[in-house]
Amino acid sequence: MEILLAYIGIAFMGGLSFIGSTYGTTISGNAVVGAMKKNPDPFGLYITLSALPSSQGLYGFIGCYMMQKFLVEGIPMISACAILGVGILMGFSCLYSSIRQAQVCANGIAAMAGGSNVFMPTLVMAVFPELYAIMALLVVILTSFTLPV
Repeated sequence: MEILLAYIGIAFMGGLSFIGSTYGTTISGNAVVGAMKKNPDPFGLYITLSALPSSQGLYGFIGCYMMQKFLVEGIPMISACAILGVGILMGFSCLYSSIRQAQVCANGIAAMAGGSNVFMPTLVMAVFPELYAIMALLVVILTSFTLPV
């Protein structure tokens, strides 16, 4: 039972963060496609903004990697519950931060297509939702240091 709980936590951690990155990059990617019809000149800036939501999937992968050494038969119940808990925390944090970050980026991309010079302000504002995915990753890392092996 313990190992099953731990693997469910890993599934939340990786799965939801990967899903979030997929949704996020398509939200901002769709904005790029629309922006290219209006103003194709700042294509590189569009791509930079549209790639930002993909980082949450990387955080999920790092979290899974940090927890892999605990995925052994005979894992203590406390460790399994901790992995389940941080997996749920990490997964939903990455899912929501990626989607919300993509919405900020999509708005910036649309504004740039309309002629506004908002790349840097959009980049700054897009960092704020990502901060919470980074905080969730830090919780996973700190938890990995305190779990019994």
